[in-house]
Amino acid sequence: MQNLLSDVVVVDLTRALAGPHAAMMLGDLGARVIKVEVPERGDDSRGWGPPFVEGESTYYLSANRNKESVTADLKSDQGKDFLTKLVRKADVLIENFRPGVLDRLGFSTGQLHELNPGLVILSITGFGHDGPDGGRAGYDQIAQGEGGLMSITGAVEPTKVGVPIADLLAGMYGAYGALAALHERSITGKGRVVRTSLLASTIGVHAFHGTKWTVAHELPERVGNHHAQIAPYGMYRTADDSIQVAVGSEGQWRTFAPIVGLDPEDERFAVNAQRVAHRDQLTAAIEAAFAAESADVWLERLADKGIPAGKVRDFQQVYKWEQTLSQGLLIDVDHPTLGRIQLPGPPLRFDDQPYAGARETNLPPPRLGEHNESVRAWLDAE
Repeated sequence: MQNLLSDVVVVDLTRALAGPHAAMMLGDLGARVIKVEVPERGDDSRGWGPPFVEGESTYYLSANRNKESVTADLKSDQGKDFLTKLVRKADVLIENFRPGVLDRLGFSTGQLHELNPGLVILSITGFGHDGPDGGRAGYDQIAQGEGGLMSITGAVEPTKVGVPIADLLAGMYGAYGALAALHERSITGKGRVVRTSLLASTIGVHAFHGTKWTVAHELPERVGNHHAQIAPYGMYRTADDSIQVAVGSEGQWRTFAPIVGLDPEDERFAVNAQRVAHRDQLTAAIEAAFAAESADVWLERLADKGIPAGKVRDFQQVYKWEQTLSQGLLIDVDHPTLGRIQLPGPPLRFDDQPYAGARETNLPPPRLGEHNESVRAWLDAE
């Protein structure tokens, strides 16, 4: 299977997570991604830890597979000359500087398109490229708070999502926009600028919580491990552990209720709106029934009746789970320092390929400047 984006060259000027994640997504699809880093120090995330293994940050490893690394001081004439050559051969450039930084370096979007009219430029910021807060630096947890996500997460106090979700979503939305712009370029021959931000990506996933406010003018509230608008749908204690149950339709409710000794026609619970209104009573009744048996017994019983339910796994359990392994969600790479290591892989499979992503051979996250010579030789060869 030929790599889907094997003819695409991506210049990755980013650091931390949102931008590197976007570039990695394109690399997973087969693009050649050239990561340009600050000499000696490199991407900020190379220093984020612990843990470090043989000096390598596991944080950095998570967002930089399928890339090459070169170092260049973009404030120097030599560095600017290098980037100019790279831009002329590139299809996509990704940057997550604060607004105005690239302009001051002599690489505004206008100047980049003068060098390469077909270049797709993906620009990721914290709060947007304009507006009263457009110049603010953006970090994930700040964006989660400012973008409302923390106000609906947690049980008592606002709580951030356990992964840097604003960063990751900005990277995903950015890659999605870049692919659309590449498609347009195949028709028009012209590149364009694609912009997103941590704030935009956070608001972009408000989903039904957003329309609860914009349409019904009701503020969403935190409901912990339960669904805000469906019941029963959440985490429930059993005799030995907690399990998650999702009763997503009235038909499922009529099947589920007798399993836990409830009358499906009880006026408090007969329809979803009533079940949500009486959630505390419903939860207490379900957990009273669940207390009689272990989690495994209940999961088997619910599965037999077609009721969606599942465990709450830790990462060790997830990565050893046969279902995870069957989906090709772990990839093996040969790292120049660490040797053979496993990484969480791309979440896509194509056709009948047994591995994740669109590459037959995945590249390990590169060491700082590992490809200085090979990339510069490639640029000078043409």
